[in-house]
Amino acid sequence: MKLITAIIKPEKLDELIEVVIDNKAHGLTVTEVRGFGRQFGQLAGRADADGNAARWAVDRRVALLPKIRLELLVLDDDAETMVEAIAKHAQTETMGDGKIWVSPVDSALRVRTGQRDRDAV
Repeated sequence: MKLITAIIKPEKLDELIEVVIDNKAHGLTVTEVRGFGRQFGQLAGRADADGNAARWAVDRRVALLPKIRLELLVLDDDAETMVEAIAKHAQTETMGDGKIWVSPVDSALRVRTGQRDRDAV
C-alpha cells in the first residue's frame, strides 16, 4: 500500500476530487494548509541592484500561502497511475503548483469492520 500526499492550489480541489473518483480511489482526506516553497511564498521574483534574484539570506520575508493537502491510500499497483493523474490535473504551469510524494504504508485497519491491509483499502 502507498500513501499519496499532494499539496495543490485551492482552486484545483474540485477538479482533483473528480480525478480521484474517476481513478477509483476509495477514500480521500483534504486539509486546508498554509506554506511556502522555493519562492518563500513570494508571488513574483524580486531582483537586487545588480538584477540578480533576491535570495533567502538577503530577504527573509516569507508569505504562507493557502494550499490544500490531499491524502489517499492506494494499492501499490494503483499508485503511479494516481500520481500521474493528480499531477496532470493539478498543473497550472505557474509557480506554486505544488508537490506530490508517495510513502509506503506497512499496515492499515478499517476501524468499523476490523479489516486489515488490502481489505481495508
